[in-house]
Amino acid sequence: MYVIQTKLTLRLDEGVIVRAKTWARKRCVSLSEAMATLFDQLQGAPEKALSPWTQKLVGIGGRGKRRSLSDGAIRRAHLDHLEEKHQ
Repeated sequence: MYVIQTKLTLRLDEGVIVRAKTWARKRCVSLSEAMATLFDQLQGAPEKALSPWTQKLVGIGGRGKRRSLSDGAIRRAHLDHLEEKHQ
């Protein structure tokens, strides 16, 4: 299946852009891919059904019951841990 992709321009503070690009680079994903994943998960999903990663991005994350994590989520959590450890 072929998906038509279109450019989207966002106006953000330069510091936000730098941090977002750094975040994506450390996780070996493009910023476009990260944003597409975020918006795909937000579309029509009740807030409580969002992944912990998405909840953190939209500022609704909290400490609740632990759920099974996907391989990608485990990888991201490990990268976050290493980033904090080596700062």
